[in-house]
Amino acid sequence: MPLALLLAAMPLTATPAPPRNDFVPFTTPAPYGSSPVLGVFEPVETFDPIARALVMAQQMPRDWVGSYQPFGGAPVSVDLRLASTTAIGQMVDLRGQITVGSVTWPVQGNLNAKSDQIDLLLLCSKCDVAGLEAGGEFQGLQGLQLSGWNAPRLTGMGGRLELQPAVNNVSMPAAPAAVRTRIRGLW
Repeated sequence: MPLALLLAAMPLTATPAPPRNDFVPFTTPAPYGSSPVLGVFEPVETFDPIARALVMAQQMPRDWVGSYQPFGGAPVSVDLRLASTTAIGQMVDLRGQITVGSVTWPVQGNLNAKSDQIDLLLLCSKCDVAGLEAGGEFQGLQGLQLSGWNAPRLTGMGGRLELQPAVNNVSMPAAPAAVRTRIRGLW
């Protein structure tokens, strides 16, 4: 017998209504920002990522040095020079060049001022140093200090990029808006 016919043939019994003394009256909730236990309190998040992006774009070091170590390979020295840093909302647009070993390529990236997440792309048509290749990117959650290489193909091993601000680093002002090139999409 099909299940629908079996359920239709079963007698339905009504559940009795709860007794009237179990009724809970409705009370209007307290307005936002107040609590009978804690009293009045401020909103939880007072952080302004847009203001932080502006400060980061002005004050972030322009020269970074460190190393890139491909998984299963030897470490290679790295020098990152940021030519411009531009605040765009809560993001900081990064442009410059990176030298891995003895090869230099242009880079472009985004740094999220709220989460310190970074995406840094190598703008090269033929990257062939330490397992880096066109189409891959550096991604990290600690700003420029620590990131990982995400290869464009599954056969790429990836690696680890560790950077620190260069010694005697002086923050340079961003280039005038008229000199900057058009913002390119990251995909």
